[in-house]
Amino acid sequence: MGDVECAQTAGGGASEPPPDADPEPGRRSLAPLLAVCAGYFMVILDVTIINVAVPVIGRDLAASLTGIQWITDGYTLVFAGFLLTGGALGDRLGNRRVFCAGVAVFTVSSAACALAPSAPFLVVARLVEGLGAALIVPGSLALLQQSYPAPAARSRAFGLWGSMAGIAASAGPLLGGLLVSTAGWRWVFLINLPVGAACLVLTLRRVAPSPRRSGRALDWPAQCLVVAAVALLTAALNEAGRRGWSAPTVVGGLGLCAVAVAGLAVRERLARSPALPSELLRSRALSGGAVIGLLFNFGFYGMVFTASLDFQHQRGFSALATGAALFPAVAMTMFASVLSGRLSRRTGDRPLVVCGMLLAALGLAGWTAAGADPAYPLLIAPMMAAGFGTSFALTGATSTVMGAAPAAYAGTASAVFNTTRQVGSATGVALGGTLLATATDYQAGTRLSMAVGALAYLLAAGLAWRCVPARPGKARRGGGS
Repeated sequence: MGDVECAQTAGGGASEPPPDADPEPGRRSLAPLLAVCAGYFMVILDVTIINVAVPVIGRDLAASLTGIQWITDGYTLVFAGFLLTGGALGDRLGNRRVFCAGVAVFTVSSAACALAPSAPFLVVARLVEGLGAALIVPGSLALLQQSYPAPAARSRAFGLWGSMAGIAASAGPLLGGLLVSTAGWRWVFLINLPVGAACLVLTLRRVAPSPRRSGRALDWPAQCLVVAAVALLTAALNEAGRRGWSAPTVVGGLGLCAVAVAGLAVRERLARSPALPSELLRSRALSGGAVIGLLFNFGFYGMVFTASLDFQHQRGFSALATGAALFPAVAMTMFASVLSGRLSRRTGDRPLVVCGMLLAALGLAGWTAAGADPAYPLLIAPMMAAGFGTSFALTGATSTVMGAAPAAYAGTASAVFNTTRQVGSATGVALGGTLLATATDYQAGTRLSMAVGALAYLLAAGLAWRCVPARPGKARRGGGS
């Protein structure tokens, strides 16, 4: 970990505790984890909780169909598009500073969403909320790496951080349905206020300041191209799920995305301080871990999306009952993350990722093999296997990516990992929607979507065997710092 100390000295920031020390033993050492996970939970919850509330919001604010779509998708587009910018700002200005700024922006914009008098006002507030989310997520992993330098503690922290995504994404429809049916749709946003305030206070009081590397210049042209490429890709994938892959908006969006990527590649060759440093991209552990993140998000969120539609449209479940039906997948994520965090010190990351992906693939294959119209009890075990396997693998994949990155680029590495995961989620949902729309019948589309998800998990398992280090500590040495 000598590179951590060198990077801090060069950047002129505050020093961190030695790798073997836990500066806040006992109960207090949970404070950074609680702070970071609270912020991350809010961000992911807002992706799914809004789906249940949107029909009621549309009627209450007299929103058009386009307005309703922007209430849902505007947040996701800004969130995904600005992740790399948020990571770069964290590395330059200090990850705690940027994380806290993101929490403040997210909380204030959530209040604005709750008080929105019209649909256009709500759309703008959702866009700002997405910007706050993009500042929160990259810093969350970097702060955990800083707060838990011991490998075992760090693995457990990464595991619990990863479980927040599955819990928040799957609990969103259940919580959203409960709030909308009791307190009203504005509470879908108001619930963020106490969580955001507690997260901000806890972070400022219990998380150590991060080093600032003010000498690191931000390549704004490259950052703008990254934002354009990710936003165009996410928008095109969202539209593909609704309109089909041959729609002009989808083809045009993908074409413009390709132009932005080509422009970024040219710019990166010319830039003195590139947005994506070559030493990160050359790391097999980091780049492979990012692709694995894309694949398992593709499989998991594709499953959640198609399962939600199956439960509501085919089985007649309400939104609240659908959230309860998805609970088996959610219940396994916390257990899997705790178990994988404990095992990683003994086994290394590779067995965790490979076994998790194989188990998740088995779960989705089990759904596919369950028949044309399986009873709900037959789907419980496949959902549990997919939820457990994804969360079990996420711990190892996160540790691999963050371990491969030099400390000076922790925020950027976290942003790369989370950007690929967002792209995977959008692709899984878009392809799932297309398969459901084009299949001979709804059940055939659901089974085909699950089979494609199982294949993605198998590809992730094969990639993990080649890219994830066999033993702890090898990722950093192979990362090229």
